[in-house]
Amino acid sequence: MLACAPPNAIAQSTKSGDSVTISDTQLRPLSIEEAAAFPFKQQKVAIGQIAFNEDQSTVVVAPFSGRVTKIMAKVGDVVKRGAPLFEIDSPEVAQAQTDLITALHVVDKARSQVNLTKRVFDRQTLLLSQRATSQREADQARADLSAAEADLKTSAGGVLAARNKLRVLVGRSESDIERIERDKIVNPLITVNAPITGTIVGRKIGPGQFVRTDSGDALFSIADLSTMWLKAAVPENDIGNIRVGQSVEVRVGAFPDRTFKAEVTTIAASSDPVTHRVVVRSEIANPDGLLRPEMFATFKIYTGDGGPSISVPDASIIRDGDLSFVYVQTKPVTFQRRRVVTGLEQDGRVEVREGLKTGEKIVGRGAIFVDNEWKQ
Repeated sequence: MLACAPPNAIAQSTKSGDSVTISDTQLRPLSIEEAAAFPFKQQKVAIGQIAFNEDQSTVVVAPFSGRVTKIMAKVGDVVKRGAPLFEIDSPEVAQAQTDLITALHVVDKARSQVNLTKRVFDRQTLLLSQRATSQREADQARADLSAAEADLKTSAGGVLAARNKLRVLVGRSESDIERIERDKIVNPLITVNAPITGTIVGRKIGPGQFVRTDSGDALFSIADLSTMWLKAAVPENDIGNIRVGQSVEVRVGAFPDRTFKAEVTTIAASSDPVTHRVVVRSEIANPDGLLRPEMFATFKIYTGDGGPSISVPDASIIRDGDLSFVYVQTKPVTFQRRRVVTGLEQDGRVEVREGLKTGEKIVGRGAIFVDNEWKQ
């Protein structure tokens, strides 16, 4: 013999026209909210694309012509500024070192010539004091010494120029330059380092490839992904409402439930002659790396404060195709399915332009459950 269930153990609901009545048990998990005024901000909606922050990204080109001998980094690596990217065997690097070694030899030769002419001058000066030589010979010795000293200064300038070329243009360190001057050994290999800290997002070279300085090709692309850009095309008739510094809410298709906050940073100075749209750029924080270049994005730019409007929580709205409904409480456990016309959506609230009055009570959390009961 089966035991009878208590009256409230089995939840029952009944439907009558646009209304549905549920049990006290079914009512408990629901939240009942009031339609209340909310100060919605004025906004413009547009579409755009996510892009790298060009203020924090760069490309690496070939500083010298030569053959790539080694690759030290790959796409996706996070590198620090100064980290090695690739190595080149370059005749230009070898020539710069050879120039320094040659300049050092010239200095040594000029210094020897100064020492020689100095001895000749000292001897001619002594002989002239003893009336053993002519004034003309002494003057010639003095002229030869002055010329030798001038040549030494010139050759010293050549060494300085060669050192600066290695340091500034080739990128050799002071210790490398001192080694070249000491050992007089040429090393044609040069390591190209990362100019900024960031993520390697592109690479177009491999070992053995010959690269040229006059090609201008980007061998590596590095970007700091902690912030991204949103480039949006705003119609001309809306651009008058856009200002630098305005707040932006961004959504991307890959993360439909996630809203990214941004701020307008730049408004283009010209309009596209074909589409008649103006590019508006915003900067978005991307600490978790979810945003990627070329992602399609929709966004809202808040252009000002609007007046208060009737609003309900977004959980209250039931979407049925292009129509929207809410469930209005008419009795403690009875709810009427009512069509509403919605407008703006901000901060978890939805503007209701038609269908509700301030103070009416509607189902918030659990509205989808009530709708399922009504549909049965």
